[in-house]
Amino acid sequence: MLEFHVHGGNAVVSSILNALSTVPGVRMAEAGEFSRRAFDNDKMDLTTLEGVSDLINAETEAQRKLAVRQAHGELFRMYEGWRVKMVQLRAQIEAYIDFSEDENIEDGVYTQVCLEAKKLADAIRAHLNDKRQGEILRNGVALSIVGPPNSGKSTLLNKLAQRQVAIVSPIAGTTRDIVETTLDIGGYPLVVRDTAGLRKASSDVIEMEGIRRAVEAAQEADIRICMVDAQQALDCTTKPSDSFLQNAEWQALLDLPHTFVVLSKIDTLKSSDGIQAAAQAWAQSQRINNRIVPISCANMFGWESLMQLLADDIRTAWGTSVAQQMPLTKTRHRQHLQQCLEHLDSFESIGEDMVVLGAEELRGASRALGRITGKVGIEDVLDALFSEFCIGK
Repeated sequence: MLEFHVHGGNAVVSSILNALSTVPGVRMAEAGEFSRRAFDNDKMDLTTLEGVSDLINAETEAQRKLAVRQAHGELFRMYEGWRVKMVQLRAQIEAYIDFSEDENIEDGVYTQVCLEAKKLADAIRAHLNDKRQGEILRNGVALSIVGPPNSGKSTLLNKLAQRQVAIVSPIAGTTRDIVETTLDIGGYPLVVRDTAGLRKASSDVIEMEGIRRAVEAAQEADIRICMVDAQQALDCTTKPSDSFLQNAEWQALLDLPHTFVVLSKIDTLKSSDGIQAAAQAWAQSQRINNRIVPISCANMFGWESLMQLLADDIRTAWGTSVAQQMPLTKTRHRQHLQQCLEHLDSFESIGEDMVVLGAEELRGASRALGRITGKVGIEDVLDALFSEFCIGK
């Protein structure tokens, strides 16, 4: 196999490929063929290959750093260490089964194996209890923008994206479906969703379906921004924009973690003096305990505060450091680890008199780990993985 690094644009590349096509026995490499051959020759394991794939597709610095750690074998070393330990425990159990009546087997072997198996189970359980940190970083932190109609949700999305993603109109109910775009906030991937305005009375069945989807998207999101028109909230005695807070289902969104209230259109107020104090007073009157951020998308008032708030929240909740254990990055890993844990829990519940069944549970646990790193049963995973690689990588 040979990889060319050449100068020039498309014409140079095409010329070289045309020349190579005349050489007998020369063909283009298939997608991911270099890495697949490395895997077939035990130079790379499946988690390392997935790290390379993630590195190719990384769009933010946080994704790149996570992919590099995985591509350098950090996950493999952890999972393979667990698998090797399980193989050792299996060997001790098999020896106990075959030679338990001989004097060569020390007393308490089965008890010691049970203790070591429990330590492994505890380590795997702690690894699984990561709040999907790695998966969220890999796929992007989901942020939903919710609030009443004409509160500035679409304008905020457009400002975040720095382009016209959503239609902005003074007509209430303009946004019907979820509008989504992906951003880089402080080096972290953020998937932002603009949603339909929340209001009670509407005879439009399409708008009502949009409102239902808006609430559902907010409930499923990792972060929520609740938009409220500052002029209506702070200047008007009737507070028409506050009516959405009286709906129990919508009010419950504010009780979810990582939910912030943004008072928009600060530029429409007569004066922005003392706006933070006025915003806090309004929040207390509405019994809102969330962080309040006054902003204006017109003159960028409060913009840096909002960006810093989002970056800090993402970094605190989902950021990783080199010192931390490598988090899970794939749903496939989680499923196999859960299967492994089930086998270990079953082994723990089996008594010494059923040691043969216990050995089978340890075998199942080690096979589940082997599927993560590519030791067993992974042909279908390989086909799906390499289809995402660029030619020859």
